[in-house]
Amino acid sequence: MSSPVTAVVFDIGNVLISWDPENLYKDLIPDASERQFFLDEVCPYDWNLEQDRGRPWGDAIAERLAKFPQYEEWIKAYYERWEEMLAGAIEANVALLKELKDKGISLYAITNFSTEKFEDAKRLFPFLADSFIDTVISGDEKLLKPDAAIYNVLLERNQLEASNLVFIDDTLKNVEAAQGVGMKALHFSEANKLRSDLKQLGLPL
Repeated sequence: MSSPVTAVVFDIGNVLISWDPENLYKDLIPDASERQFFLDEVCPYDWNLEQDRGRPWGDAIAERLAKFPQYEEWIKAYYERWEEMLAGAIEANVALLKELKDKGISLYAITNFSTEKFEDAKRLFPFLADSFIDTVISGDEKLLKPDAAIYNVLLERNQLEASNLVFIDDTLKNVEAAQGVGMKALHFSEANKLRSDLKQLGLPL
């Protein structure tokens, strides 16, 4: 018999808040091929991930400016206009989060997020500051999902049994990594399915 789920662990980006650099750069760089080049080669996803791992934004921007000085305005915008990459809260999932909290379910989060930008996110979305017993932020820990070590930070810091947790993430490799440390895990794609999946695990929804 499988262990009962007593707590839910949320990813944040694209599970609770919608983030996509396209939201900013579709206006800054109207030409689609030029925009694609910028986001693939100048400020690519893996470059941003290093800020999530803890690299200071000042260092990251300086490194890109040295390599691509002709794109100064657009490179600086990645930091200075970061909020414009956010399309808002994913309201159905935030409602689910609040419903679980109101019913006494323990809530946690594990997120790949720069420490600095997470402070901005909490200001914009106050539920990020007051919903979770603990939030493991990659920028604080200098670790990234899907490294098993970041999941173990949550388990060890809060003395949790992995088998009693369900983890929700929009990235399949992060879901698989959570399963690898013993958590139940759900690959988020659509809000109604998430609700039904959590109900099937015995959560009071």
